[in-house]
Amino acid sequence: MQGDASGAADQKVYSTAGSSQHPLQVKIMRGLSLDEANTIIAASFAAAKKRNCRPMSAIVLDAGGRVKAFQKQDGASMLRFEICYGKAYGALALGRPSKLVLQKAREKPLFMQSLERLADYPLFLEGGGQLIRDKSGEVLGAVGVTGDANELDDICAIAGIHAARLCSDSDFFDDPGLMRALSIHKSAPLTDPRSKRLARQPVGMRAGRNGSSRRQAAQNAKSGP
Repeated sequence: MQGDASGAADQKVYSTAGSSQHPLQVKIMRGLSLDEANTIIAASFAAAKKRNCRPMSAIVLDAGGRVKAFQKQDGASMLRFEICYGKAYGALALGRPSKLVLQKAREKPLFMQSLERLADYPLFLEGGGQLIRDKSGEVLGAVGVTGDANELDDICAIAGIHAARLCSDSDFFDDPGLMRALSIHKSAPLTDPRSKRLARQPVGMRAGRNGSSRRQAAQNAKSGP
């Protein structure tokens, strides 16, 4: 599924009242191009392949929550479009990554219940939804990725954003003043949760995908000389 390819012309113009002393000021907000959206998805999938993730799905929405592009890898399960959309839409709705939308729901459940009744579309409260910003911090849209652990979904989503030479919220964490101006909420650094689990397991018990190594170790223990 892909949206309109006229990204360069997809612009909104905002003006402020002018006078003879203060000329009219015009601010042009550019939209995401289809090439950028496809780059984000392709790079998200490449990052997932590098990390040996499960089959992934990814969506890119424009700043108004409309679909620009969506792809689902072979082997991905049902409802991946809806999950991706809910993550990206939730990020746009609250102006923060979707994992912080989940945190907000835990802190203020009544607020989130009211918000969900007001929202035009369902929100999916899990990690994997990231805002897409330009270098000045302007929100151009959002990406939603699903298929593996929440942290990996987020890592792959940010890799996709960077491949399109755009920014995620975490790119502004070193500038507290700009974070306040852009209403960016700081969060903990993302790490691959699998590395922690593997580090706690004995070498012979470290499972491959689907637990194959663990099953093999158990079979070896049962078999005698």
